[in-house]
Amino acid sequence: MAFRQALQLAACGLAGGSAAVLFSAVAVGKPRAGGDAEPRAPEPRGWSGGARPGPGVWDSNWDRREPLSLINLRKRNVESGEEELASRLDHYKAKATRHIFLIRHSQYHVDGSLEKDRTLTPLGREQAELTGLRLASLGLKFSKIVHSSMTRAVETTDIISKHLPGVSRVSTDLLREGAPIEPDPPVSHWKPEAVYYEDGARIEAAFRNYIHRADAKQEEDSYEIFICHANVIRYIVCRALQFPPEGWLRLSLNNGSITHLVIRPNGRVALRALGDTGFMPPEKITRS
Repeated sequence: MAFRQALQLAACGLAGGSAAVLFSAVAVGKPRAGGDAEPRAPEPRGWSGGARPGPGVWDSNWDRREPLSLINLRKRNVESGEEELASRLDHYKAKATRHIFLIRHSQYHVDGSLEKDRTLTPLGREQAELTGLRLASLGLKFSKIVHSSMTRAVETTDIISKHLPGVSRVSTDLLREGAPIEPDPPVSHWKPEAVYYEDGARIEAAFRNYIHRADAKQEEDSYEIFICHANVIRYIVCRALQFPPEGWLRLSLNNGSITHLVIRPNGRVALRALGDTGFMPPEKITRS
């Protein structure tokens, strides 16, 4: 029906540009072969915070820290006008840039029957040493290391920490490995034991808790390390860049790799490195 209506409108003298747009919309929205139902947009996941902006539209308040969104405009004093508003906005504006280094744990014994038995392999320990050396060589003033509470992430952190003396460590269950969201396109052979709904809410909580612009009280740029897992990192990257999070499984990360996200004071996000292992000899690189 929609296609026939488009032909009729075009025949009635629609301008070339309008007709082109209309035909394009019909082509994109036409139902699959064999079906009469009109297509429906996919519903947002329960933990995703509602519908995302359309393609090419950047949500400047993605972390809910856009200054204007933090002010109750209903309580605004009409007499003070724009001057007071500007002052209040300045109070909530971030001043510093956050540099977030997401490290995937090193190679581990995948055949361990219990999680505590899935310790790092000898090669995995070498990888962690190389990652620690690489981070130390950057000469940055790292403020903290936040790591997953799973055995392979804890052991990776133990080794990396030796190269960054004085940097505090924090363990969290939020960064544990899991299935963040059902991947698109689906992968028939990849069936996680955990339920997407349960893991997805937790990993989304990790994103909201750790990935955001700097607090307004932060004066200097910060450099933070998060040591966790491939699924968590891939999902975080997609969410931070406002790419469809269902595409997380299309990315691939090596063991001990470094992913570098930058969050500017205005909320803009940049990806400086994704799964970097260029500092490792080729024979030391794995993805297990």
